[in-house]
Amino acid sequence: MKAIVFDQIGSPEDVLELRNVPVPEIGDNEVLVRMVATSINPGDFLFIQNLYPEPKKPQFPGQIAGNHGAGIIEKAGRQVKLQPGTFVAFSYYNTWAEYAAVPSEWLIRLPADYPIELASQFVNLITAWDLLDQAGLVPGQWLALTAGNSSVSTMVTQLARHMGINVISLIRQAQATVDLTSMGANAIIELSKLQEDVNEQIMRITQNKGINGVIDNVGGPVTGELIRSMAFGGRVIINGGMSANRFELHNFDILMSGIEIKSHVYRYFFNPPKEADTPILNEIITISAQPGFQVPLGGIHDLEDFNRAITESIEYPQKGKHIFKISHL
Repeated sequence: MKAIVFDQIGSPEDVLELRNVPVPEIGDNEVLVRMVATSINPGDFLFIQNLYPEPKKPQFPGQIAGNHGAGIIEKAGRQVKLQPGTFVAFSYYNTWAEYAAVPSEWLIRLPADYPIELASQFVNLITAWDLLDQAGLVPGQWLALTAGNSSVSTMVTQLARHMGINVISLIRQAQATVDLTSMGANAIIELSKLQEDVNEQIMRITQNKGINGVIDNVGGPVTGELIRSMAFGGRVIINGGMSANRFELHNFDILMSGIEIKSHVYRYFFNPPKEADTPILNEIITISAQPGFQVPLGGIHDLEDFNRAITESIEYPQKGKHIFKISHL
């Protein structure tokens, strides 16, 4: 089978290559998934650079890249209840390949007609849902969202609209292919064209109420400005660090506003889905499958086109998610 593989730690643009490797064997509690589509995510690059904590570490030689995707169960072990032909999503290992062996407890069953552009990045839908939940906002409150054009942020925006939460989307530059207003953004701050302080614009938008939550995927000085624009008791969720720059705060910026700063760790990073998660996962599937739910894509690629897919994902993340389309449903 074809797979995108690496033998050493390094930049994805330098160490990845396409190879023919054996189709994996499965154990009694595993399934063989014929991969249909798989997404290219910042976390995949962290894995390739060995920046994840244990146990998420590459194994050499011949580590297959990719950690998230969706496909059809081709073969099931003797202890597996799901039947061949079932459409599933999962976060595990080795997804940038034609086939993957996956322990059955990591699988999330999807409807047979669920869109592959969503299935391939179901990780991002779960992340968006959990970020909103972690922010702890109620209808009518204000959320500031950085990297507003990114896949996770556009999903957060649409889920927030569904929940009645007001969204201020901060972007570096507007993209013709991403209509944040139609997704539910109440206001958009385009940082490349900003003619006043972020704080001044936030206060004008919220009528001096301030923001109640921040979901930050970027970092840098803007994060500090957002924190200083918060209403009392607000919560900041750190989900990424696209900026190489730091932000500065005084203790009183946090203390006198009762602000809480938390990190976000993907729900299924360390442990597989639990049976108790099924209602939430089904609700995510139902909401995201509605006709108006938008998923901006930067490109759909064959595995052979991995060099372009990786480069464009790194250099132009604001243009939408790139996915590998590997086989048919």
